[in-house]
Amino acid sequence: MRHLFATAGLAATLALSAGSAMAANFSFSTDTCKHDYSTPYDVDVTAAGLSFHRTDGTPNKVFLHDGALKVDGRDVAVSSRDAEALRRYEDGVRKLMPEVADVSRRGVVLGFDAMTTVTMTFAEPDQRDAILAKIKRKQAQAIKEIDEGVGSGHWSSDRMTETVAGSVSDSVGELVGSVTSSAVSAALSGDSTKVAALTARADALDKSLNQEMDKRSKELEARANGICPRVNDLADLQQGWSIRLPDGKPLELMTIKPKDSSKEGKKVAMD
Repeated sequence: MRHLFATAGLAATLALSAGSAMAANFSFSTDTCKHDYSTPYDVDVTAAGLSFHRTDGTPNKVFLHDGALKVDGRDVAVSSRDAEALRRYEDGVRKLMPEVADVSRRGVVLGFDAMTTVTMTFAEPDQRDAILAKIKRKQAQAIKEIDEGVGSGHWSSDRMTETVAGSVSDSVGELVGSVTSSAVSAALSGDSTKVAALTARADALDKSLNQEMDKRSKELEARANGICPRVNDLADLQQGWSIRLPDGKPLELMTIKPKDSSKEGKKVAMD
């Protein structure tokens, strides 16, 4: 019985790990970043320009296009040097959005693929099809929201968080319940063959899934790390311009903080 419930715990852990992998997909390693970055704004990238907006804090809205700058609807005069920096900043953000969307999609697929593998291995036969169908629907919805959001040039940290949390919570919860139910049913049946088979599946899945997830996670991280140089460039532009807001404060579209080396495995998200 002790080994059986250990197997149930392993299965549940694998299911939760699958969800955790997906939950981390909107973050990227700071290994190649100069600093830790975030932005207090939601961002819209359109043909007309870049709009940075928020409901809390001032300014509420910053708009820039082709070197021109507006803050809360008012034109702000900038030097020719700063206008060029704004042009480069706009171009950098335009190029960054598709890369963030691509990494996000790949992260979603990675997480749902892992949950699918766990489902195929552990879910009760009478529950498997329903769970797989839900996983498929949740993945499609998550991809759709990414495409309509950052994939279409609209960044919102709240929306991205809701996409991840909403996509993973129901699937993981139901999956954990199912795989635990399989272990409990085997234990109550007193069938040692069934228990041994379930334990063997758990051990095999632990090894194979970890290997596959590790390989694909490293590939995803490599792509995500390619984002850092672009964000570094944006930070350098912001730190280099001399643009001041009407209240005299410097224009800061992103927050730039020293990296905290005391925190291992630190992640950064544009939130």
